[in-house]
Amino acid sequence: MPRIPVHTVDSAPEASAATLQALANRTGKVLNIHGEMAHSPVVLAAYSGISDAIAKHGSFDARTREAIALAVGAVDSCDYCQSAHTVMGIGAGLSEEQTISIRRGDDGGDSKLGPLLAVVREATSNVGEVDDATWKTALDAGWTETELTEAFAHIAVNLFTNYFNHYVGTELDLPPAPGLSAT
Repeated sequence: MPRIPVHTVDSAPEASAATLQALANRTGKVLNIHGEMAHSPVVLAAYSGISDAIAKHGSFDARTREAIALAVGAVDSCDYCQSAHTVMGIGAGLSEEQTISIRRGDDGGDSKLGPLLAVVREATSNVGEVDDATWKTALDAGWTETELTEAFAHIAVNLFTNYFNHYVGTELDLPPAPGLSAT
């Protein structure tokens, strides 16, 4: 049960309305998470700011971004984000089976992506700590120091949304992610 109601663009605080409208334009509707974030303009602006920075300066393709989001959401047990990023991941070129595999902790059938996701999972579950061997495996797989640094921004935005959903009890307004036993 959500702790706070979901704002519409019309009911949102003035300082949140334009950002909420921009997010609704991207997703086709006001998602529950965004409508809840709108209660506090600083929360919505913080989320939007990091998302906009990733969009403007990030180098990962949509498929990689969604794989990272799925991995972080699975580590954090965020049903909302696993559902949202399953939909978005399929839209970015991942198969449903790959989304399930990534959420399970596998490489999604991509031997280069797997080592990056291992870094992401370790950082997420170990308060930012990553073993040197895991880092080196990602470098050996072809990820650059710049890309591994960028991965941190993706981890951060996904931690932000995962924790926010847990914090306020966001209700799912998207199709649920398939169960991990499905394949």
